[in-house]
Amino acid sequence: MSTMYSRSVQHALVRPATATMRAANRPSMLLRSMSSSPTPSSKHTKPKIMLEDKNAFGFVRHNPRPPKPRKVGVTEIRGPYYSAMGKRYLQDVLETMGYHIDGLKFAGGSFSLFPEAQLRELIDLAHEHDVYVSTGGWLEHILTQSNPQTAVDRYLAQCKSLGFDVIEISTGFLSLPPDDWLRLIHKVHDAGLIAKPEIGIQFGAGGDTDAAELESMGATADPSKVVNLSKRFIEEGGVERIMIESEGITENVKSWRTDVVQAILREIPSEKVMFEAADPKVFNWYVREFGTDVNLFVDHSQIVQLSCLREGIWGMSDTFGKVVSFR
Repeated sequence: MSTMYSRSVQHALVRPATATMRAANRPSMLLRSMSSSPTPSSKHTKPKIMLEDKNAFGFVRHNPRPPKPRKVGVTEIRGPYYSAMGKRYLQDVLETMGYHIDGLKFAGGSFSLFPEAQLRELIDLAHEHDVYVSTGGWLEHILTQSNPQTAVDRYLAQCKSLGFDVIEISTGFLSLPPDDWLRLIHKVHDAGLIAKPEIGIQFGAGGDTDAAELESMGATADPSKVVNLSKRFIEEGGVERIMIESEGITENVKSWRTDVVQAILREIPSEKVMFEAADPKVFNWYVREFGTDVNLFVDHSQIVQLSCLREGIWGMSDTFGKVVSFR
């Protein structure tokens, strides 16, 4: 089982009248996982990885990973974006490293470029390997349509029909009031999907703008903005996990803003946040500083390197042999 969000959980399309009713009806990561995971007799039953097999390499010291569905140590990978990815490519990734992967994200609106049949193949394949499937922050583009209410409704309906589990809500290029952001979160949940807000300190995040231009814009927010929005989304919106955008923190900056990360984790439980860390030096730092249970988003090409680091069997000079757990 995994943190995969099952499509079989039904959810009322009419918004509940109270926050209590909303929470009771909101799709749950764990329920989705348990209801749609293959049975033990399924042809997709996964063999043990050799590091967990006492008859193989189980004798080697390592950090045991929590079983799926995971609430900590969650790894979401980027799917097709910097390179194309078809069924055979993804199948290779999941058959070899599926134990270590919790989620698959289609960056931006990349999924809209696929023929429908091929996109469904990828989504179904991920589900077969107990991996939830997330959109990228394309909702940001949907909000700019001439009739955003209708466009958002159609977008959510189409994503649900395709089998997506999670809808990312990003506003890196938009100025959106927090109350409106909460309305979007509720709308996603009311559609029977999981809302995953992506929050950052850098306006213009999510694009290809270089550090100098971002700095010249003077659009870096105070870390308290991220903390305050996260609290609202968790407490009022029932959000289960928030993505922290890397731009302005560890990406497109002259020096890393580690103070921002510390400020977030002082106020928000670590299991409620996931840090974008699609750079080996960055995810090496996160694991070194916060341990093997930190939730991270990386590129699919980095899953082996990150998993070696989490398991404590490999690393860089500052983490090799130094990442441990006690459980």
